[in-house]
Amino acid sequence: MKSIRKAVFPVAGMGTRFLPATKASPKEMLPIVDKPLIQYAVEEAVAAGVTDLIFVTGRGKRAIEDHFDKAYELEAELQAAGKVKLLKEVRGLLPAGVNCVYVRQGEALGLGHAVLCARHLVGDEPFAVILADDLIDAPVPALKQMADQHARNGASVVAVQDVDRSETGAYGIASVKPAKGRLARMTGIVEKPKPQEAPSTLGVVGRYVLSPRIFHHLENTPRGAGREIQLTDAIARLLEEEPVFAYQFEGRRYDCGSKLGYLEATVDYALRHEEVAEGFRDYLGRRLRAGEGAR
Repeated sequence: MKSIRKAVFPVAGMGTRFLPATKASPKEMLPIVDKPLIQYAVEEAVAAGVTDLIFVTGRGKRAIEDHFDKAYELEAELQAAGKVKLLKEVRGLLPAGVNCVYVRQGEALGLGHAVLCARHLVGDEPFAVILADDLIDAPVPALKQMADQHARNGASVVAVQDVDRSETGAYGIASVKPAKGRLARMTGIVEKPKPQEAPSTLGVVGRYVLSPRIFHHLENTPRGAGREIQLTDAIARLLEEEPVFAYQFEGRRYDCGSKLGYLEATVDYALRHEEVAEGFRDYLGRRLRAGEGAR
């Protein structure tokens, strides 16, 4: 089976739920403690064996490119100041042999269109798609889990998690054959169904390993929900001609596209951060004891 060498990062979205913070800075650059969301996503891809990182960008996303570029002046200042640890971190954002490529999504026509913009860079091989605002904390990185499943069966793999039925209208919802463990063959998928119409409560989250055949369906899929080209609709067509699996990954997903999910991730990651964990835990304890945490 072909290994997954390429990952597409759709990062052209406006991030309106975090305005005004995202007026001049991409939502993917929002930090969880001291590392931006996009870096967590890239580290997950690299851990899965990805070597080519394809960023589908839009207006105002230059900060992402700058983040992964070499910063000569910053490195010189850190070296002169003897800040060896920080210098190592800055230089180690990307391992040797990992490449970044950037392509523009000219119009905001949806996730499916963003993936289609990367077609000429992906070529005729399986690839991953990662949404950076879905932060997944897992003992084995979620994409690595999915790449291992793809290596076993050679088919597309879509990450899913069980969601409350009242929330199905916020997800693509998969229907599956009876599952064996965490993996189940998908029989259908629908974008943002009403709770009473949802075929299950398996919500698709921001990790995909896809056959290159998906590009054919993206090209021929009419605009769906929100007048956008939906990746969900293309996957629904793909599974009619080849297997697609739903995979319930091991780990916790934080919806960092929402303010609450972002704050939950920040607190949990801070509580185990080597520099601030002890002090932050003490602070939270004092707040709770004083009764201020409930305000």
